Amino acid sequence: MPCLVTVGGFFGDEGKGKIVAYLAKRDNPTIAVRGGVGPNAGHTFAFEGKEYKVRMLPSAALNPSTRLLIGAGVLVNPRILLNEIAMFKADDRTYVDAQCGIIEQQHIDRDKSEDHLKSKVGTTGTGTGPANADRALRTLKLAKDIPELSLYIEDVSNSVNFALEAGEKVLVEGTQGTYLSLFHGGYPYVTSRDVTASGICSDVGIGPKRVDDVLAVFKAYVTRVGGGPLENELSEEEAKKRGWLEFGSVTGRQRRAAPFDFELAKKAVRLNSATQIAVTKMDVLFPECARMRDWNKLSAGAKKFVEEIEGELGVKVTLIGTGPELDDMVDRR
Repeated sequence: MPCLVTVGGFFGDEGKGKIVAYLAKRDNPTIAVRGGVGPNAGHTFAFEGKEYKVRMLPSAALNPSTRLLIGAGVLVNPRILLNEIAMFKADDRTYVDAQCGIIEQQHIDRDKSEDHLKSKVGTTGTGTGPANADRALRTLKLAKDIPELSLYIEDVSNSVNFALEAGEKVLVEGTQGTYLSLFHGGYPYVTSRDVTASGICSDVGIGPKRVDDVLAVFKAYVTRVGGGPLENELSEEEAKKRGWLEFGSVTGRQRRAAPFDFELAKKAVRLNSATQIAVTKMDVLFPECARMRDWNKLSAGAKKFVEEIEGELGVKVTLIGTGPELDDMVDRR
């Protein structure tokens, strides 16, 4: 590591939660810090047969020795955050930046009732867009204004930078995906912030020279929820036939599906300065590789696919997800 930023390469839903949870267990970072928009992003991972979903805490929550931080650029729904802290018994290791914006019920109501957001863009209805709009207007409440969060308030940027200066490992978790970026995605079918690696670092409060590696996470095929174009989109029937029919972890909405898009992936590598690539759901594309953990045991077709990604993108594929469990992983680092 010592500072590794993870970022989604497509439209979100790439499996970043599993990758971050695996890295937290395998590499034992001192700090895992979440950037991104807020509770509109759900990260899912499984360990020892149990599935976990987080919308506020970093996906490193299962590692009891890792401090869990939330960067200043992230919107916080206090109810969701406090529930997750209780779920993971993380009272003594969770810290929220004083400058995190707060989602209130009025933001959720506006998100669900505003026709442009709900019907055209297809937002999650979690209040993040209206809350970020209020932040731009400088009317949004901040975490330091909320009494029930007072025990968890910290200067997250200072904490992360001090850890890096001390040579400690820091895992930075991005949310959503490159093409949901407000600036670099397919506007208006985007989220309300920049979610490329640069935006995630800004959320957390670290400068670009602090980053050692950027890990772009891609799924073995492309999915997206909500509106917007999707090149070579499959019919629902075809997606189901291939085993690519999925549902969002926050809203439960059906994800649209398409084959791996090399051109989008190339641009994502450029936008994020990716130095490593993770490919998830390889067991869906190549069922014969399910739960394998050794590169040499992967099928010829699976190896060829990975090598094609490396050849086209010019970046090494270091992690290959082969199943839902954290340890269903080929680690080539």
